[in-house]
Amino acid sequence: MTGTQISQPAPAASPRWLSGLVLGLAGLFYAYAIWNAVAHLITMSQVGLSGIGWATLLFGVVFPAIVFVFASLIGRRRSAGELALVLLAGLGIVAVFWLSLLAYSLTLAAS
Repeated sequence: MTGTQISQPAPAASPRWLSGLVLGLAGLFYAYAIWNAVAHLITMSQVGLSGIGWATLLFGVVFPAIVFVFASLIGRRRSAGELALVLLAGLGIVAVFWLSLLAYSLTLAAS
């Protein structure tokens, strides 16, 4: 038939409460990363930090929050599963950054 189109059904959206639950649970993991960064900052401040050391470790405190906001903005119009994957990828980025920051600060403290 010409002129008629068969439309595809719209994908089923996840309930808002499920996306909120995923966002809340992921937020706890991001908050734990911030908590660890604050604890490390306090520990390293007792050793003594330069200006660059303060800036680096303070960015380590703020970085997980920045990644969480960007990941939630990227995944806000997606299903709960896709949102979870975006937030999990963001946690991976935070973990890599945290390990790099930890290695950097411990190397500087040793020297």
